[in-house]
Amino acid sequence: MNLDVVPDITMRGQDDPHGLATGRPPTVGQLAARVHELAGRPDAWWHLVRLDPAAPGRVVLDETGGVRVWLTTWPPGHRTDVHDHGGTRVSTVIAGELTEIVIAADGVTERPLRANRIRVHGDGRTHEITNPGPAYAITLHAQLD
Repeated sequence: MNLDVVPDITMRGQDDPHGLATGRPPTVGQLAARVHELAGRPDAWWHLVRLDPAAPGRVVLDETGGVRVWLTTWPPGHRTDVHDHGGTRVSTVIAGELTEIVIAADGVTERPLRANRIRVHGDGRTHEITNPGPAYAITLHAQLD
């Protein structure tokens, strides 16, 4: 197979694939790439994980270029209130499993949120997150400020 004719999906030639050095806000794809890259480097954040059985722990990892990146630990049995988010968020589950309940005009849906999947959340998405399992869950997030 001649790899010279395969489409380049590695952002070759782009000096700043995560949008850190440009004056423009990063794209959703750049936010997703940033979360994915950080998820692969637990040495950069694992020491910040705090397992508090009373409430989720949230630790800001970075706030540069109009982007906030944070880590959340979810204790077993924790449930958020029904809420929505302003702006665009990208997240991934690092450990454990969560459940998302989405409330929309056409009904209510429930789905598991499992590790190693990048998710994009936009404006107006009303939902609730629960940790139904017996273990803690850990998530990484990025949002445009």
